[in-house]
Amino acid sequence: MNQDLSIFQLVLHASFVVQIVMLLLLVVSIGSWAAIFRKLGAIKRMKSLNETFERDFWSGTSLNDLYASAAQNARTAGPMERIFASGMREYQKLRERRIQDPATLLDGARRAMRASFQREMDVAESNLSFLASVGSVSPYVGLFGTVWGIMHAFTGLASLQQVTLATVAPGIAEALVATALGLFAAIPAVVAYNRFAREIDRLANRQETFIEEFSNILQRNLGVHHHQPQSGTPTGY
Repeated sequence: MNQDLSIFQLVLHASFVVQIVMLLLLVVSIGSWAAIFRKLGAIKRMKSLNETFERDFWSGTSLNDLYASAAQNARTAGPMERIFASGMREYQKLRERRIQDPATLLDGARRAMRASFQREMDVAESNLSFLASVGSVSPYVGLFGTVWGIMHAFTGLASLQQVTLATVAPGIAEALVATALGLFAAIPAVVAYNRFAREIDRLANRQETFIEEFSNILQRNLGVHHHQPQSGTPTGY
């Protein structure tokens, strides 16, 4: 491309509406990339904290010790540790009220963990709707800018008696830059959304599995208090 058809010149000489569309898409693209990098860091941190807690949980440490550690590190704990702490907190509260029915104790702990699980998933899924919106809307916004730019270009050519490719090309090229920017904003957002959705599904499945495993441990402890736990199984008694 020569200097007259460089990207900078095309944007500079585009119509006002097309320039506004381009600016909007550029801002959206920057916001999308910022959300992508934040989500990458957040998911990596959640996975690391979950793995660390699972190692501690299955190392044979008592449930009371794990709960004390989770309560002490509440602000820096991972999702799985907070889910565990919610279940233990409700379980201990019910026992303090001298509730002895195993079904009631187990149901209370499970409901507390499910509520905590939903809160953790809401946090994990934050910004995903923004990426989905960017991925679905940006191409149409860019297409709007292109259509408007082409209309503006042909309106300007209406007064000319002789139209050549040299007179048509700049206006068309200016308009097409809007579509390119729309795709530039949409493609990374769609790719990132699909990847994050898969990663969050894996996190959710792992945390739901932990809830079931922890519930089974509580059920065994409620059913048989006097038995020694098997090696590698945490206990609070």
